Amino acid sequence: MTSGTEDAHRKPGRPVTPLIDISTEAVSAAGGLAGGVYLRSRTPGMLRLSVLAGLPGPLFRPWWRMHVDRPFPVADAYRLGVPVVLPNPAETMRRYPQFAAGLPFRFGSLHVPVTGGGRSFGVLTVLRPAVADAAEVLEGVDRMAVLARELGAALVGAEQADGSPVAWEGEPLCVRPPAARRPRQRAGSFSWDPGTGEVAVDEPLRDLTGVPADRAALTVDALTDAVAPGDGHRFAAALRQTAAGRPPPLPLHLRSADGALRVVELWRPSAAQPGAGPVRGSVRDPGSGPVADAVADLLPDGVFGLDRLGTFVYVNARAARLLGRSRAALLGHSLWEAVPWSDQAAFEDHLRAALLAPDPVGFHVRRPSGLGRTTEPQPFEGDWLALSVHPGPDLLACTVRPANRVADASLDPAGTPATTDNAATAASSGAVPGPPDAPAEPTVTGPAVPVAASTAPLYRPIVLAVALSEAVTARQVSAVVVRELLPAFGGRRLAIYLLQERHLYLAWETGFPPGFLARFEGVGLDARLPGVETLTSGRPLFFDSMRALAASYPGIALDAEEGARAFLPLIASGRPVGSCILGFDRSRTFSAEERTVLTALAGLIAHAMEKAQRYETEAAVARGLQHALLPRRLPAHPVLETAGRYLPGTQGMDVGGDWYDVVASGDGLALVIGDVQGHGAQAAATMGQLRSAVRAFALGGHPPDEVMSGTNRLLIDLDSGLFASCCYIRFDPSTGLACAARAGHPPPLLRHPDGRTRVLDVPGGIVLGVDPQADYPVTDLEVEPGALLALYTDGLVERPGTDIDEGIGALRVALARYGDPASPAPDHSLAAVADRLTARARHAADRPDDIALLLAVRRPAPGSPV
Repeated sequence: MTSGTEDAHRKPGRPVTPLIDISTEAVSAAGGLAGGVYLRSRTPGMLRLSVLAGLPGPLFRPWWRMHVDRPFPVADAYRLGVPVVLPNPAETMRRYPQFAAGLPFRFGSLHVPVTGGGRSFGVLTVLRPAVADAAEVLEGVDRMAVLARELGAALVGAEQADGSPVAWEGEPLCVRPPAARRPRQRAGSFSWDPGTGEVAVDEPLRDLTGVPADRAALTVDALTDAVAPGDGHRFAAALRQTAAGRPPPLPLHLRSADGALRVVELWRPSAAQPGAGPVRGSVRDPGSGPVADAVADLLPDGVFGLDRLGTFVYVNARAARLLGRSRAALLGHSLWEAVPWSDQAAFEDHLRAALLAPDPVGFHVRRPSGLGRTTEPQPFEGDWLALSVHPGPDLLACTVRPANRVADASLDPAGTPATTDNAATAASSGAVPGPPDAPAEPTVTGPAVPVAASTAPLYRPIVLAVALSEAVTARQVSAVVVRELLPAFGGRRLAIYLLQERHLYLAWETGFPPGFLARFEGVGLDARLPGVETLTSGRPLFFDSMRALAASYPGIALDAEEGARAFLPLIASGRPVGSCILGFDRSRTFSAEERTVLTALAGLIAHAMEKAQRYETEAAVARGLQHALLPRRLPAHPVLETAGRYLPGTQGMDVGGDWYDVVASGDGLALVIGDVQGHGAQAAATMGQLRSAVRAFALGGHPPDEVMSGTNRLLIDLDSGLFASCCYIRFDPSTGLACAARAGHPPPLLRHPDGRTRVLDVPGGIVLGVDPQADYPVTDLEVEPGALLALYTDGLVERPGTDIDEGIGALRVALARYGDPASPAPDHSLAAVADRLTARARHAADRPDDIALLLAVRRPAPGSPV
């Protein structure tokens, strides 16, 4: 699928129109400010934003791509196949702190999966004003669900017609959502391709000229008839001159069919070849403009207006002078095209706030001196501008005036100077100036008009901090740095070394040639290498080019002929942890702001690595304790065969308090399974104490209710602050009679020899460790020869976003399918059944809880008929 609107219309059968229509309908249906559609791409696990309605694309570049494993609402809606409703910032921060940290504004969001034909295509998303209660947006979610189903059906039809899967690979289409009010449009824009003769117009120009909306592309003659039929020769001549690289005197003042004045301006992108396209233009109806301009020009402040895609729709003379451009160079042009220095991170961050939240914002921005050609207004005295942005449903009203050259100048929302350091304001917003080597990527505004993209990728240090807070191993920390830090600064290579016994060892690398870093493995702190000296000196080292690196360290092995490098010390609480190396493919300079922020981020990484090292040490102890406490082998019995499995979780401490056991008790055996709350060494130690207590009670021949009551009192006396669930079944294999007691644990399952499988009704008491007077009723059971009992912990049956009963039902179905240990096939042994029931969990990369499973099958007694 293409991402350019012109190309999209030339490739029939691709579902561009449904994407645009349903995105804009969803914004209206959910009462939103903006919306869009994420679609799957050809990159496995990667979603791409295909349509963005109501927001400028350059401002939201960091969210154009989304991996399905990231802790973001779009990823969850796609992966889990359920709507994600976030009515306000508080709920967003509670459930998705990284998403909230990246867009810390007062808005809510709705995310509905797009499915069809049993496949997931993507996610329909709407950003809307915040509300207190999710119930207030449920009607909008229902209407979005209907639209998502319609889009899913359209995508299925597109696949069938085209014969290939729908996948989005380009940039998003940026379109205007339906306006809250529909005033008469006063300005619009168009694009003409001299090679094909096609003219594409945006929606405002259609409104202004009356061009039918069903006409995707026009000819120059058709546009001339709509804009200025009486001056068509002047219009056509001006187009030809502009395409040839000889712009005519502008603006052109033409007359429409009814005699109304039309002001036309033409220009070519700087990268366009002479005689080639496109030629872009704007058409404006001045209306009562002269009077309004005359009044606005008397104001001491500059005033300008932007639509929700960042296009200038009004500029007074003072604003034009302060922005360093003429009115003609501003009206009808995007902010990033007409004012290139607006790509400053702090500037863009405040504009995001105005677009996503209802409150006005005020801030300072630095304007480079000496801008403009001699024909444009001369720069004002001083480099700082004070801006205020007042958001509306369809427009942003902005004021601008000179600011004193004071480092601590700031603005309140009304535009009044305050005393907040400008640099601190930018830092608190989390914005960092982007690298000069980041390539600009064009986006599409309206039907066909490209908008110059911001060249400064934005990055919020708080996003990295939040992401690092959720990483607990060195590998997870390194993965977060690769995912969050490298793209923000345009880096392509990363290496993290950790300090062990005065030597540096590689913990993570990406982007370097295979085997290149092996020569630096285990280097001592006396080696003269930048990765060593940055740690021993505590100072970051920045090299703008490989030549500079080689000059400072003669003879050092280089992995590339050109490129910049940054060597950052990882120091936490005054203690050396290691070194971090960032690599860039091209030479570049590092601004003072970037050096400061990278150094600060290195401190965050160091603290996360230090925490990870402590975690891994504790985890090793806990794992050893866990394995020591679990039974190495289960007791053999001529009539009762048992098999157990334990899988640690992959989040948190990786070990927890799940356990299983088989203990001789009186004339039979006791089957035990339990789960201590929490993870780590304390949970494992508590589990060991409970297992010992249960074994002691079982060996003493106590009935199940006394075993549960005694263990409950012991856990309360331990005063560990933890509680535990448990299921205890005392079983006589010779008769098949059993009695069971439960303490807040999932119920056991029983598979009969004929394959019928059911959940056993075993009424239980509350979890252990809460109430010393708790009762645990006993239930009598009968297990026939060939029947199979399954005891399990909740980690095996719980799934995010689903009820535990659904997981128990799925386990019951699986037990019926796989649980026939009497089958002669070798893969139907009891051990094979246990492996099959835990196979999905064993191969899952993300296991939030540990899992225990205990199976028992009653065999016919020796010598008895089968």
